[in-house]
Amino acid sequence: MAWHRSGSGDAGAHGPGAALVTRRATRPARAAVLFLHGGSVDSRARSRSWHPAAVRMRPFVRAVAGAVPDADILLAEVRYRVRGWNGQDADPVRDARRALRELAAQVGDVPVVLVGHSMGGRAALRAAVAPEVRAVLALGPWCPQGEPVDHLRDKDVLVLHGDRDRITDPAASASFVRRAGAAGARAHLELVKGGDHAMIRRGPYWHRTVGSTVAGLLAVVSRPGR
Repeated sequence: MAWHRSGSGDAGAHGPGAALVTRRATRPARAAVLFLHGGSVDSRARSRSWHPAAVRMRPFVRAVAGAVPDADILLAEVRYRVRGWNGQDADPVRDARRALRELAAQVGDVPVVLVGHSMGGRAALRAAVAPEVRAVLALGPWCPQGEPVDHLRDKDVLVLHGDRDRITDPAASASFVRRAGAAGARAHLELVKGGDHAMIRRGPYWHRTVGSTVAGLLAVVSRPGR
């Protein structure tokens, strides 16, 4: 097992064009957790590992690493080509799908949990169409009206949203969770009292909750027969 500390570069990336940036590597892997950071509604500017949205996710990677010390759980981040969602292009979804293909080539067919914030939460929920994605933990996700939910049937979908979030709408998350549940997902929403979009207010609570939630999801999705 190897732990790659996050710095100004992408120490765990597999090649300059890779979408998968490994932060804790293991062979063989029993399961994997992929992290997707936030971004912009529209931007073709190149995404960088030192941008605030990317840096914001690093404490969550560390929190999950601490909560899930198992040597057979791979931890990685999705590296975006550009910063924006960009309308119909849905660029971070394309990057997430590419990262999933790279993951499968590296460790084979293992269950995957996606953890995404804001735009990355929307991308994670979309990328859950892949059969290997068994669960999604979305943090303050961007959930526009009409986001697809049918592909989430029989999957675990948990949403944490700060009730003081002024960037993405907690009410939209609640609506999404209701629709996902009606479509057959095991969907749940927790409003973080006093929580903001950047997850700075009540930061320790966010980190602990994400760590324990991912640990619980992994315990479920990696069971034989799931």
